[in-house]
Amino acid sequence: MSNTFDAIVVGSGISGGWAAKELTERGLKTILIERGRNVEHVKDYVGTEKDPWELEHRGGKTQEDRTNSPIQSKCYAFDEVSKKFFVNDLENPYTQVKPFEWIRGNHVGGRSLMWGRQCYRLSDLDFEANAKDGHGVDWPIRYKDLAPWYSYVEKFAGISGSRDGLSMVPDGEFLPPMEMNCIERMVKENLKTKMGRPMIIGRAANHTAKIGTRGPCQFRNKCQQGCPFGGYFSSNSATLPAAAATGNLTMRTNAITIEVIYDKETKRAKGVVVLDTETMKTEEYFAKIVFLNASTLGTTHILLNSVSDAFPNGFGNSSQQVGHNLMDHHYGVGASGDFDGFQDQYFYGKRPNGIYIPRFRNLDGGSSAGYVRGFGYQGGGSRGRASSGEIGIELKETVTEPGNWTMGMGSWGEHLPYYENKATLNKDKKDKYGLPTFDIDCEFKENEMKMRVDMKNSAVEMLEAAGIKNVKAYDNMPAPGFCIHEMGTARMGNDPKTSVLNKWNQMHDVQNVFITDGSAMASSACQNPSVTYMALTARAVDHAVGELKKGNL
Repeated sequence: MSNTFDAIVVGSGISGGWAAKELTERGLKTILIERGRNVEHVKDYVGTEKDPWELEHRGGKTQEDRTNSPIQSKCYAFDEVSKKFFVNDLENPYTQVKPFEWIRGNHVGGRSLMWGRQCYRLSDLDFEANAKDGHGVDWPIRYKDLAPWYSYVEKFAGISGSRDGLSMVPDGEFLPPMEMNCIERMVKENLKTKMGRPMIIGRAANHTAKIGTRGPCQFRNKCQQGCPFGGYFSSNSATLPAAAATGNLTMRTNAITIEVIYDKETKRAKGVVVLDTETMKTEEYFAKIVFLNASTLGTTHILLNSVSDAFPNGFGNSSQQVGHNLMDHHYGVGASGDFDGFQDQYFYGKRPNGIYIPRFRNLDGGSSAGYVRGFGYQGGGSRGRASSGEIGIELKETVTEPGNWTMGMGSWGEHLPYYENKATLNKDKKDKYGLPTFDIDCEFKENEMKMRVDMKNSAVEMLEAAGIKNVKAYDNMPAPGFCIHEMGTARMGNDPKTSVLNKWNQMHDVQNVFITDGSAMASSACQNPSVTYMALTARAVDHAVGELKKGNL
């Protein structure tokens, strides 16, 4: 195999898959480098066809799971079948300077196989926030710059949802929305009439209609195990097959990218150095352009590990911002209650989606709520079983009867970009490949804590206003990282002195290197970010290919 290509993409998750698709479809011979093993669509989704009673542990987690993966096993998506898509924590060490729970999977497709699939556009409320309140650096783009690219990726990705005309979560190109159940419709109507707040069905990358050969969703709610029906968007089901179909894609698995090679003469990247995880030998690959999509912390590790005379503190790091401004969403706070009506109604199937209540605080970009930025809610209503502690025959009888309806909502809040929230290399503590590990020092601060009080109280207020009874609040306060929306460590910005990337996701210091995973984010907003990564990637590839054709790269 020749080691020279037109383009290199590092990482095969949501953004890397999109980079590979867009580059190959534009005619570039592209190598996609993935640190983990191959996962083939359908073939490698072993176990998802089984019912819980056919599994040895009924789908549950074992003590061995909790021992080998004390962090991963806490994740909602980790179960007896899906656990093969999560790393073994003991084999992937890092140091938590402050609590930070890093959820990850090293394989083709990355977390696109296990993601929560919620897709909400950012708006100018988000893109203008840093400039308005002075936190972080100003985004170098606005909504109008990304809007056509949101539309472009949504049509291929297959996002189901309703068009609601809400400025804080702009409408997109949607497949038919999933339906709310009876209690959700009641809550929606009461919130609208009593509080003037919209509640919409979740916008999810679950396909309610066929997208080419993919889908539709079967309402099994086993998405994290891999979907043999192609019922939701993943790299494995969508972007990678599209890239392969061009004949321009080369896949290189079990290869950890350890360094970007810099050419001082041309002031460009020449390629990358990889470590084969099976032979433990290094190889070099060369290309005209490089896309780093190894995930926020994965890309950061590559940059910080790529030191040279030109960049003694990490590749393209003249700003000293690489690894800093680490953000996640803070969540695990909300409320739930029950309702004794609708006794004659139930629901069909297991809808892999919930409701969404968009941000309603500080919509003017100010701080009238006592803090800056805001939050949204996800949740839903359901009806469980009537059993309440019986055993034997009584248990069997009551468990066949439906209980009361319940309704809950949990909140996702914005995390401000703080320079001191960071990931740094620990060269004294190596992993099994002899590579430096990470020290991660990240926390939620006063603004987030003030917001959490409002997040909890507002959940109670809305549920009670909507007619829900016995409402109870909760705040589990998960550590940063656990929301699995880590971002910001190689941020976009206008000024090369305070940011790593320009408005095209192009490194200020090295013009032929692009970064379009979560590390590019200048702020976190409060929406789930993956569809923004997709749009940024497609836009960046379009620019990169144009510059390549002009001879600028």
